Amino acid sequence: MELKAFFEEKTDEMIALLRDLVAIESPTYVKAAVDRLGERLQQELAERGAEVEVVKRDLVGDIVIGRWHADKPGRPIALVCHMDTVYPIGTINDQPLREIEGRLYGPGTNDEKGGIVTTLMAIGGLVERGELPERPIIALFTSDEETGSEYSKDLIVELTQDAALALILEAALPDGSLKTWRKSTGKFIIRTHGKAAHAGGAHEYGVNAIEEMAHQIIKLQKMTNHKIGTTVSVGMVNGGIARNVIPDTAEIVVDVRAATPDEMKRMDKAIRGLKPELLGARVEVEGGFDRPPMVRDETMEKTFETAKNLAAGQGLTLREDGTGGASDGNFTADAGVPTLDGVGPIGTGAHSERENVLISSLARSATLLALLVRDWPA
Repeated sequence: MELKAFFEEKTDEMIALLRDLVAIESPTYVKAAVDRLGERLQQELAERGAEVEVVKRDLVGDIVIGRWHADKPGRPIALVCHMDTVYPIGTINDQPLREIEGRLYGPGTNDEKGGIVTTLMAIGGLVERGELPERPIIALFTSDEETGSEYSKDLIVELTQDAALALILEAALPDGSLKTWRKSTGKFIIRTHGKAAHAGGAHEYGVNAIEEMAHQIIKLQKMTNHKIGTTVSVGMVNGGIARNVIPDTAEIVVDVRAATPDEMKRMDKAIRGLKPELLGARVEVEGGFDRPPMVRDETMEKTFETAKNLAAGQGLTLREDGTGGASDGNFTADAGVPTLDGVGPIGTGAHSERENVLISSLARSATLLALLVRDWPA
C-alpha cells in the first residue's frame, strides 16, 4: 500500500491521539503541566521503538528526545517539535475540542500538537511498515518555544548541527505551503526616566517620563518598513502612579521583526541608539533579538527542491512561502542545517479561540514526513 493510502486509513487514529494530547494542557509557564505531556510522549515514543532521553529543566518543562538507530552510520534526520502552548490551564473548558466542517478546533491543535501527532504517526507508520531507514533519527520535543526557546535553543543546535535535514513540525501555511523563510524576532524593553513632581503645585519642576515615552513610541512605530519586511510594534505600555503626580518612569515592550541578518543588525543599532527629546529625560534600552531570520538562501532553495521532487513521486505537490512569525527552524537554518519548516498539518487561528487543524491534512502531513524521513539522501 502506498504511503498516502496507508496514512489516510489511520486518520481516525490520528484524530484520537490529537484529542488526547490537546486535553493535556501545557502552557509554557506551568512546568508540571508540560511535564505531564512529556510523560505521555515518552510512552508514545517507547511504543514506537525509540530510545527515550529526558533532559531536565528547572524553570520550564523537561525536554524529551526520541532516538532510532543512534548507532548506525550516516547523517541524522532531525524532527523538531514543541510541547508548550500559549494557553493557560482551564482554557480547554472555555474552548472545548469540537469538530466543525472538517476542522478540529481547540487550544494547541494547530500550534503545535497537530505536528506532534504527525511526528508520532509518521515514525510509527514507518516502523510498522518496516521502512524506517537505518540511519540516525532524532525526534526532539522542547518545552519553551512559545517564549523564545531560551532553555532549549542550544540543545536544538547541538542535536541538529550534523543533520542531513531538520524538519520543523510547525503547521503548514493555510494553502499547505512549507515555510522556507521566516523573519527574526526581537523583544525590546524601553524605559524613559524623568523627574517626579506635584502635577499642580510644582508642575514646572517635573520632567514627564510618559511625555518622553510618547516621543519614543512615535519614533519606533515609524521604523516599520513593510516593503523590506521590517515591523516594529509597541505592544505594552506602563507608566505613572497617580493622576496628580508627574511620572518619573514609563516602560514599553516592543516587538521587532526583520527579514535579513543585515536588517536585524541595523534595527538593533537604531533602537539602542534612541535619544531623549525632553531636557532632563533619559532613555534606557534592554533586550534584543532572540531569533535570527530563517533566510531563503541557496541551501534552503536546494532543500526545498529535493523535497518537492520526492513528494512529486508520491503524487504530492509542494509549494513554499514564508511568514513573519518565527520558530525553532530559525535556529537550525541559521546554523547552516538544511531545514524545512511547516511540515505539520494545515491549521489556522493559532493563539486564538479560533485555533484549528484541517482534519484531511493530517494524513497528508504524515505522508510527507514519512516520505522525507524514509527517502532523504544520505
